[in-house]
Amino acid sequence: MITIDGLQNFRDTGGMPLTTGGATRSGVLYRSEALSTLSPAGVEQLAASDIGVIADFRTDLERGMSPDSLPATRELRVVVLPLLEGAMTGLAQAALQSTDPDAAQQAVAAALAQLPGLGDLYVSMLEHGATSFAEVARLVAASRDDAPTAVLVHCTAGKDRTGVSVALLLDAVGARRTAVVADYAVSATNLAGPWADGMRGMITAMGMPLTPQLDELVTATPPAAIEQALAWVDAQGGSAEYLRAGGLTATELAALRARLVG
Repeated sequence: MITIDGLQNFRDTGGMPLTTGGATRSGVLYRSEALSTLSPAGVEQLAASDIGVIADFRTDLERGMSPDSLPATRELRVVVLPLLEGAMTGLAQAALQSTDPDAAQQAVAAALAQLPGLGDLYVSMLEHGATSFAEVARLVAASRDDAPTAVLVHCTAGKDRTGVSVALLLDAVGARRTAVVADYAVSATNLAGPWADGMRGMITAMGMPLTPQLDELVTATPPAAIEQALAWVDAQGGSAEYLRAGGLTATELAALRARLVG
C-alpha cells in the first residue's frame, strides 16, 4: 500500500466490492487532498509510486495559492479540470490572505449567501461538470500496467469535487453503492483534527460566523449528500450513461471497466 507523507486524505480506491463479485483493482485510481503539503519524504514517495497522471479540479486561484509539490526526478502529467462548485475551501484560504480584509469578508459573505447544502451543491456540480468527470474517466481508461500511469484525483480537501468524481467512476464500473458511499464518507474522518480545525480557524479569523451549514460545507462528508448526488445521476440513466453524455465513448467506458475491474 502506498503512503504519501504530508497527506491526510490520500487513498487507493482498490479493494472495493463489486456487485458482480470481486473487487476493484488497486494501483489504478487514487484520491487525495491538494499536494501542497507534501513533505520532502512525501515527494520522494510520489516519485517512486505508480502514479503518472494528476487530475486537479482546483480553480486557478486555488492552484496559485497552494501549488502542488511535485517531484523533479520524473515528470507527472497534470490535467487541470477546474470546477468552481466545491471550491469553498480554497476561497476561504484566499480570503484569509487578502490584503483587503473588508473586501475579503464581503466576498466570502456573498459566496456563502449563494451556497446550497452539500447535496444540492453536488447536483449543481454534476449539472455543469459532465465533460470534466468524463475526462477523468478517460484518463483512467488510458492508464496501463507497464508504465507509471495510475491516476490521482484531487481538489483542495479531496472530499467534494474529488468525492463526486470518484463516486461516479466507481459506480459506473459496478462497485457496490454502500461501498462507494462509505469511501466518500471516510474523508471527514481523515480530515478531522488539525486540518479541519485549521479551516475553522481561517473562517473565524475572517470574522465569519461558523454556522453548522458552513462547517458541513468545509469539513463534512455526510452520506446523505453523496446519496443525493447519485440519486440524481440514477435519474439521468446511471453513472455510466452520465459519463457517456459527458463525451466518454463506449470504447473508453469498456476500457475504464477493464482497468478498474480487471
